Amino acid sequence: MLIKIGVILLAVIGSLYSLILSIVQYRSANNPTPANVADVYDAETYLKWKKYSAEHSRLDIISTVVSCIITVIMLASGIYAAFASLFPTGAFFQLLAVLLIEICVSTVVSIVRSYISTMIIEQKYGFNKSTMKTFVFDCIRSFIIELILNFVLVILMYAFHKWMGDLLIVFFAIAVFCIMLLISFLYPVLSKIGNKFEPLEEGELKTRLSDLLTKHGYKVKDIMVMDASRRTTKLNAYFSGFGKMKTIVLYDNLVNAMSPDEICAVFAHELGHGLHKDVLKQQTMNLINFLIMAILVWLAVREPMLHTAFGFTEVNYGFSYILVSIGLGITSPLTSLIMNAYSRFAEFRADRQAVYEGFGPALVTALKKLAKDNFAHLAPSKLNVVLEYSHPPLSRRIEEVEKAYKNK
Repeated sequence: MLIKIGVILLAVIGSLYSLILSIVQYRSANNPTPANVADVYDAETYLKWKKYSAEHSRLDIISTVVSCIITVIMLASGIYAAFASLFPTGAFFQLLAVLLIEICVSTVVSIVRSYISTMIIEQKYGFNKSTMKTFVFDCIRSFIIELILNFVLVILMYAFHKWMGDLLIVFFAIAVFCIMLLISFLYPVLSKIGNKFEPLEEGELKTRLSDLLTKHGYKVKDIMVMDASRRTTKLNAYFSGFGKMKTIVLYDNLVNAMSPDEICAVFAHELGHGLHKDVLKQQTMNLINFLIMAILVWLAVREPMLHTAFGFTEVNYGFSYILVSIGLGITSPLTSLIMNAYSRFAEFRADRQAVYEGFGPALVTALKKLAKDNFAHLAPSKLNVVLEYSHPPLSRRIEEVEKAYKNK
């Protein structure tokens, strides 16, 4: 009984952490706006942003509470073991049963939250361009990808434990790391599912973007424009590909909203990430998370009492995965603290690269446009920034850009 109570308490503590941060984010909407970004929103837009921010924060708070209640009920009631008893005996069918009910329940919660966020809040404030058909397609695609990915991870957990015993820790961490690298490698392919890509038309912008890469030894495979406007009005750009061969991808919203100088500034920032191999470094740092995950897996599969306490007769590898998720809810905030600190450092460095390429003033105007069109929080709580933000607040980025521009 104590084991059951302890696991449920850990799940609640993880939810409380997310809940507190959402409440802090909600209250920070009243923070004074720094002077160097006061021109991003006019008075009317600022009031609109406050309402938008408040609605999203309330949604975060409510969804966290609802998810926590559902988790507690499912753990306390023994529903996982009861559902698994409907399936044939055998480790494979038993893990499949638990995994299936967990993903189905979490998907329903996720779809409801996503619907409210995308089709109601984003629609209300003019950001959503998704039709119901597109929304349903995206939900189905996400469900299939999540089901396959989680099933593969649980099968790996089962296989490594049976074959290697305590060496599970090392091989599971390596396997998850390789899967994440594979997903990164396949991202350009996966992104084409449900999106259309057209070559950027010949002209000044295409030449300048190509020159930015080639001057640093990269080869440009393609410069593509993605039809992001089908789903959102928000702006973005990135380049993909391993090694020196790169494909530049621009959201069509970005192409339509920014000048060539501003687009080049945004892309010079992305180039900065590439030159310093930030994505690879962050993936490597993720090995810490994967190792912690592997240790939690090891603990979950080697102690039958963690399973019998919830109604199982033996170790259930699907339920082990749920126990690991609960454990990560406690450990992830600590590792995220380090990861986000590095990410913010990398963002400042990438901004400086744009300055060195000659796009300092253009980067400032581009960042302000990005903030305005993405309805960014201009004065977030320092607590939220330290614990959650992978990017520095806009005002701090502009300060550093202007400093780098003066020292250039």
